[in-house]
Amino acid sequence: MSILVLGSVNVDITSYGARLPAPGETVHAESYAIALGGKGANQAVAAARLGGDAKLAGRTGTDAFGQMARDWLARTGVDTGPLWQDPDHPTGIASIGVSRDGENAITVVGGANMAIGAEDVARLDSAFASAKVLLLQLETPLAAGLAAAGKMRAAGGMTVLDPAPAPRAPFGSEVWRAVDAMTPNETETEALTGLRPTDSASAARAASILIERGLRIAVIKMGAGGVYWRAPEGEGHLPAMHVTAIDTVAAGDCFNGGLAFALARGDSLPEALRIANACGALATTRRGASDAAPTLAEVESLLKSLGS
Repeated sequence: MSILVLGSVNVDITSYGARLPAPGETVHAESYAIALGGKGANQAVAAARLGGDAKLAGRTGTDAFGQMARDWLARTGVDTGPLWQDPDHPTGIASIGVSRDGENAITVVGGANMAIGAEDVARLDSAFASAKVLLLQLETPLAAGLAAAGKMRAAGGMTVLDPAPAPRAPFGSEVWRAVDAMTPNETETEALTGLRPTDSASAARAASILIERGLRIAVIKMGAGGVYWRAPEGEGHLPAMHVTAIDTVAAGDCFNGGLAFALARGDSLPEALRIANACGALATTRRGASDAAPTLAEVESLLKSLGS
């Protein structure tokens, strides 16, 4: 069974320096890189690199950045058949700053990503039929994502929403009904619930709010605080995996790609979260966005080394 990702495709221009600039300040960086990014692309690549059958639906422009993105995706094994070339909008880009301690600041210009709509979802009937998991994020219009979630449920699959970037306004009831699982980090959890999770107890309180709104599965990512989850089959807390982090840019995307991969191959939720947790940890040990996604062998090696 495949993983279908409906989401953004960007070309990332990343600068690396000692620290991030303060508002109104210019700092000199030490180096830069141009690479594939966008949460949709990152999550599709993360699933594909693990060995998953990942399909990416969305839009790029017909510009040079769009061709660059498609070439990168093809090299990683992502199926770009559902990825439409939009002649009216440019390919999305992201300007990323990364400090020496691994923190980042990101500015995104959505371009073609923000033109995704009902016609894109209508082109995906065969993809829904073969997919077990649909991955969504908030770098594309939510209405299209909700339409896709409805089709995914009708086809018998599940939908996982990564509510990133953090929503600026409360979700309507239709969102909680449409998706099966959400995977917010600390900032996103606070935006959704008013509570910032700092440990398993506060994460449990936040998860209760999400479940009460109609969500079936709440997965709260707390960085160094680990992962708390609650679902009909139970709840639990996974501690963070201690690695040497140098770049946190795509850690959450690799987590979600790993989660979708494991769920699509039939793993239980707790086991799938172990895989996802390892994917997110490994992603912080290397630079880049989609380039940071680990292989299944690397994930299994980390789990074995930690006795997980």
